Amino acid sequence: MCQTQSRAAFHQARQADAERDARRLLAQRDALGVRWLNWVAGELYRLTPPPYASMVRRELARLTGGHDE
Repeated sequence: MCQTQSRAAFHQARQADAERDARRLLAQRDALGVRWLNWVAGELYRLTPPPYASMVRRELARLTGGHDE
């Protein structure tokens, strides 16, 4: 239970940052064109901790109307 609570607190504390990072990454899509997908994958790989990178990935999927699974 404590782990679930700390995970919820982690997500709550970082949700706005994850959305901001997702929007920052998405803003580069037109400028990078076909290179964007490889670039964004590299950017997501560099984000830490990994649960935060997953949050940003989910936000990107939500913002683009993509599916996360």
